Amino acid sequence: MQSALFLALGLVLIIEGLMPLLFPRQWRHLFQQIMALTDGQLRFIGLLAVTGGLLLVAVLK
Repeated sequence: MQSALFLALGLVLIIEGLMPLLFPRQWRHLFQQIMALTDGQLRFIGLLAVTGGLLLVAVLK
């Protein structure tokens, strides 16, 4: 179980690092747009991400 958790964390870090590695200017622009969102909008995006992740895990399990 612990190795699966570390594998998942490693994959997240790889995926999160691809955008600034390959497209730093676009990533910076996207980050500035994200900073302009309200707290409610950010919470909704977080809710969508968590829900999508849970669905993906449920389907793959």
